[in-house]
Amino acid sequence: MSEKIKIKLTIADRVYPLTIFPHQEESLRSSASRIQEMIKKLERDYAVRDKQDVLAMCSLQYAAQLDQNNKGDEMNQNDLPSKLQELSELIDLHLSNY
Repeated sequence: MSEKIKIKLTIADRVYPLTIFPHQEESLRSSASRIQEMIKKLERDYAVRDKQDVLAMCSLQYAAQLDQNNKGDEMNQNDLPSKLQELSELIDLHLSNY
């Protein structure tokens, strides 16, 4: 297993030192960057200066997106048996023409 590395991420003007595995670094830096971008957008669009308010709004937006994605995944999983049946029928139809 890889040795852990130490990195520092800045979110909402605070530095967070983390000890992580190297394979996690890119994802964490990308996530921190997206959070920073959303913070700037919320501060600009809503003239919010309180970092706690901005972080709460940011958290709510990401949680809502995650919830929507999870619901979409559930719907896709529920459709899977019927889609497989349709595919099987198309294959059977195609093979019966030969």
